[in-house]
Amino acid sequence: MSKVLVIGAGGVGSVAVHKMAMNTDIFSHITLASRRLVSCEKVAESVKARTGVTIDVAQVDADDIDATVALIEQVQPRLVVNLALPYQDLNIMEACLRTKTDYLDTANYEPRDTAKFEYSWQWNLHERFKEAGVTALLGSGFDPGVTSVFASYIKKHLLDRIDTLDILDCNGGDHGQHFATNFNPEINIREVTAPSRHWANGEWVEGPALSHKQAFDFDQVGEKNMYLMYHEELESLAKFYPEIKRIRFWMTFGDAYLKHLEVLQNVGMTRIDPVIYNGQEIIPLQFLKAVLPEPSSLGSTTKGKTNIGDIATGEKDGQTKTVYVYQICDHEDAYAETGNQAVSYTTGVPAMIGATMLLTGAWKGADGEGGVFNMEQFDPDPFMDMLNQHGLPWQVKELDAPLAF
Repeated sequence: MSKVLVIGAGGVGSVAVHKMAMNTDIFSHITLASRRLVSCEKVAESVKARTGVTIDVAQVDADDIDATVALIEQVQPRLVVNLALPYQDLNIMEACLRTKTDYLDTANYEPRDTAKFEYSWQWNLHERFKEAGVTALLGSGFDPGVTSVFASYIKKHLLDRIDTLDILDCNGGDHGQHFATNFNPEINIREVTAPSRHWANGEWVEGPALSHKQAFDFDQVGEKNMYLMYHEELESLAKFYPEIKRIRFWMTFGDAYLKHLEVLQNVGMTRIDPVIYNGQEIIPLQFLKAVLPEPSSLGSTTKGKTNIGDIATGEKDGQTKTVYVYQICDHEDAYAETGNQAVSYTTGVPAMIGATMLLTGAWKGADGEGGVFNMEQFDPDPFMDMLNQHGLPWQVKELDAPLAF
């Protein structure tokens, strides 16, 4: 049994802590910390009511490395689970290096002043983590996270060689709002408005945001328009599976969402550079985040399902084959269990499972050494087993043909 420190008390942090509290044989003591203590206290009350487990709460500004170090030294966890903003990844990783504590996150680092995210900053810390004898597991959410584990599972069990890989993310839920995002609005809008990017024949191919779409009939959701985007797992999959000739990521959006987003872009509300208002400097996108519905508040009104998975084409026993591994999550079921909608649930549960992989030693670096690792570098089987056991059962289908373009 192990102590863990979870930083970030939004919807994903809430789900992760709820699921940890349901598995006290692994997580003996849980501390939840964030900038806003009241958010931690609200989650702690929900955990106590649902599971009977008491968790500790703390206040910390993860932008302050020294404060984060002090909290880690106070709690003395075996693992720090970072579910805060991705701007804070490097600060929390530095704090883990100073305290020689294992680290896990669900999204890769991006600088505040540039709409860009990549793994290079975190990969550059590999030797320091290895020398410190501690492990960092990157991207243990659903996408990134489970989608990379799906790819590893496909390579291990379903195909001898993967030639093309398409990751499909469909949220078929309806929250009843005119415009809202299902996770942090600041991160969501930066991601959606960025240029599209996919891997093809050994190089990156870029294009305008949301310029390529196609319809797809998602199991238990129905036909939805999905759009070609860039997503961080493409970078790590291209690195660790160099034989894959093409890797793409697709996400569904409704027409109303896209129209609202277009208007917000046209009037400058998605800008990330500062403007002066009433003598004060503000970031328009951060102001927009403040006036939009808080994603964690959408759970009680959201109905429908998510469907996220991988379609891979390659060779099996000398024959061309296309397989589809996917997971369906019901928003109302997720809310009934944890008080959060399915987008938070599908990220928070893999964070708990990834933490379990590290704490039990099921996943570790070569020869037991530390370092910085991505999900697809490890054996997918124990992780896939836990998905079935903890609310995210997955399915496998064989398709007649690969996804068209």
